[in-house]
Amino acid sequence: MNPIQEYFYKISEPERSILLFLRKKILESDPENITETFSFGLPFFKYKKKMLCYFYFSKKHKKHYISFYHGDQLDYPELISEGRKKFKILLIDENTDLPVELILNIVEEVKKYIR
Repeated sequence: MNPIQEYFYKISEPERSILLFLRKKILESDPENITETFSFGLPFFKYKKKMLCYFYFSKKHKKHYISFYHGDQLDYPELISEGRKKFKILLIDENTDLPVELILNIVEEVKKYIR
Protein backbone atom coordinates (compact mmCIF):
# COMPACT_ATOMS: atom_id res chain seq x y z
CA MET A 1 0.00 0.00 0.00
CA ASN A 2 1.29 3.46 -0.81
CA PRO A 3 1.22 6.23 1.87
CA ILE A 4 -1.95 7.84 0.47
CA GLN A 5 -3.80 4.52 0.57
CA GLU A 6 -2.53 3.93 4.11
CA TYR A 7 -3.78 7.37 5.20
CA PHE A 8 -7.32 6.57 4.06
CA TYR A 9 -7.16 2.98 5.32
CA LYS A 10 -6.59 4.23 8.88
CA ILE A 11 -9.79 6.33 8.83
CA SER A 12 -12.94 4.58 10.04
CA GLU A 13 -16.21 4.43 8.15
CA PRO A 14 -18.27 6.36 7.13
CA GLU A 15 -15.60 9.10 7.08
CA ARG A 16 -13.28 7.01 4.89
CA SER A 17 -15.89 6.60 2.15
CA ILE A 18 -16.80 10.28 2.30
CA LEU A 19 -13.18 11.41 1.95
CA LEU A 20 -12.48 8.89 -0.82
CA PHE A 21 -15.56 10.16 -2.69
CA LEU A 22 -14.38 13.78 -2.32
CA ARG A 23 -10.87 12.79 -3.35
CA LYS A 24 -12.26 11.21 -6.53
CA LYS A 25 -14.42 14.27 -7.31
CA ILE A 26 -11.52 16.69 -6.83
CA LEU A 27 -9.15 14.64 -9.00
CA GLU A 28 -11.81 14.17 -11.70
CA SER A 29 -12.62 17.90 -11.77
CA ASP A 30 -9.40 18.58 -13.73
CA PRO A 31 -7.54 15.31 -14.37
CA GLU A 32 -4.87 16.89 -16.53
CA ASN A 33 -3.80 19.51 -13.98
CA ILE A 34 -4.78 18.30 -10.49
CA THR A 35 -2.47 15.73 -8.96
CA GLU A 36 -2.20 14.15 -5.54
CA THR A 37 0.90 13.93 -3.39
CA PHE A 38 1.63 12.82 0.16
CA SER A 39 3.32 15.52 2.24
CA PHE A 40 3.55 16.08 5.99
CA GLY A 41 1.66 12.80 6.48
CA LEU A 42 -1.38 14.10 4.56
CA PRO A 43 -2.85 13.75 1.07
CA PHE A 44 -2.32 17.05 -0.76
CA PHE A 45 -3.94 18.08 -4.00
CA LYS A 46 -1.87 20.23 -6.32
CA TYR A 47 -2.83 22.27 -9.34
CA LYS A 48 -0.03 22.49 -11.89
CA LYS A 49 2.36 21.38 -9.13
CA LYS A 50 1.26 24.19 -6.77
CA MET A 51 -0.62 23.64 -3.53
CA LEU A 52 -4.43 23.58 -3.88
CA CYS A 53 -5.97 21.84 -0.84
CA TYR A 54 -5.59 18.93 1.56
CA PHE A 55 -7.56 16.73 3.95
CA TYR A 56 -6.99 16.71 7.70
CA PHE A 57 -8.79 16.02 10.99
CA SER A 58 -9.70 18.75 13.47
CA LYS A 59 -9.26 17.66 17.07
CA LYS A 60 -11.10 20.81 18.14
CA HIS A 61 -14.19 20.11 16.02
CA LYS A 62 -13.74 16.31 15.96
CA LYS A 63 -14.37 16.30 12.20
CA HIS A 64 -12.40 15.89 9.02
CA TYR A 65 -11.97 18.94 6.85
CA ILE A 66 -10.65 20.21 3.55
CA SER A 67 -8.15 23.02 3.88
CA PHE A 68 -7.94 25.37 0.91
CA TYR A 69 -4.81 27.32 0.02
CA HIS A 70 -5.42 31.01 -0.76
CA GLY A 71 -8.29 30.82 1.72
CA ASP A 72 -7.53 34.40 2.68
CA GLN A 73 -8.79 35.34 -0.81
CA LEU A 74 -12.03 33.33 -0.54
CA ASP A 75 -15.36 34.73 0.61
CA TYR A 76 -17.57 31.78 1.55
CA PRO A 77 -19.43 31.85 4.88
CA GLU A 78 -18.98 28.05 5.16
CA LEU A 79 -15.20 28.42 5.38
CA ILE A 80 -13.43 28.94 8.70
CA SER A 81 -10.02 30.60 9.11
CA GLU A 82 -9.46 30.18 12.88
CA GLY A 83 -6.36 32.36 12.73
CA ARG A 84 -4.79 30.72 9.70
CA LYS A 85 -3.10 33.21 7.38
CA LYS A 86 -3.27 31.51 3.98
CA PHE A 87 -5.77 28.69 4.51
CA LYS A 88 -9.46 28.33 5.29
CA ILE A 89 -11.13 25.06 6.13
CA LEU A 90 -14.45 23.45 5.31
CA LEU A 91 -15.59 20.97 7.96
CA ILE A 92 -17.02 17.72 6.62
CA ASP A 93 -20.07 16.53 8.54
CA GLU A 94 -20.84 12.88 7.83
CA ASN A 95 -24.41 13.39 9.10
CA THR A 96 -25.40 15.92 6.42
CA ASP A 97 -25.41 15.97 2.64
CA LEU A 98 -21.98 16.61 1.18
CA PRO A 99 -21.65 20.07 -0.36
CA VAL A 100 -19.95 18.65 -3.46
CA GLU A 101 -20.88 21.57 -5.73
CA LEU A 102 -19.60 24.06 -3.14
CA ILE A 103 -16.32 22.16 -2.80
CA LEU A 104 -15.79 22.01 -6.56
CA ASN A 105 -16.65 25.72 -6.88
CA ILE A 106 -14.09 26.56 -4.20
CA VAL A 107 -11.48 24.39 -5.96
CA GLU A 108 -12.15 26.29 -9.20
CA GLU A 109 -11.82 29.62 -7.44
CA VAL A 110 -8.55 28.65 -5.71
CA LYS A 111 -7.15 27.64 -9.12
CA LYS A 112 -7.59 31.25 -10.27
CA TYR A 113 -5.17 32.44 -7.55
CA ILE A 114 -2.48 29.94 -8.48
CA ARG A 115 0.02 31.33 -10.98
